[in-house]
Amino acid sequence: MRETDCALHAYVLMTNHVHLLLTPARAALVPNLLIALGRRYVQYVNKTYRRTGTLWDGRYKSSLVEADAYLLTCMRYIELNPVRAAMVRDPASYRWSSHPANGHGHHDRLLTRHSLYQELGATDLDRQAAYRRLFRAELGGDAIDDVRLALDRDQPLGSGRFRAAVEHMLGRRCVAQPRGRPRRAAADVAEN
Repeated sequence: MRETDCALHAYVLMTNHVHLLLTPARAALVPNLLIALGRRYVQYVNKTYRRTGTLWDGRYKSSLVEADAYLLTCMRYIELNPVRAAMVRDPASYRWSSHPANGHGHHDRLLTRHSLYQELGATDLDRQAAYRRLFRAELGGDAIDDVRLALDRDQPLGSGRFRAAVEHMLGRRCVAQPRGRPRRAAADVAEN
């Protein structure tokens, strides 16, 4: 991730998708990272399994995350993915995840510790223990829904104040709009 100037904080490689939590030096670097990652991974899979073609359909989904409010929630969401998929009972058992590094200190050269992770404790062992404690409680359905909705609708994940700041910077609304054509008002329907 260093060559793309993006700091990777959490990841999980699933059988049909990938989750990454990263901080880019600039937002424009994210597509470059994903193109490079996709290219390398497809080449690896195609060579390993003697196949050709693409692996993923469509564009990646992304969301800006208010770190103070949601970074650790997103890390838990990502690293608990194999548990929710009933692939393992404990996230530490899943090899293709950042959890062995974040929760147990296994070396992972891809990862960069976020400052909020660093604040979990004074030493590496303290941080790892505090991080594992976060996983004792189940990740609530509301938190899961918040993350999924933000990703599905390409919206920022955070407080109202955070979303308003993002809207101001982008110069456009970031609020979920109902899908499809706007409904006509009851008065309009009665006139026809």
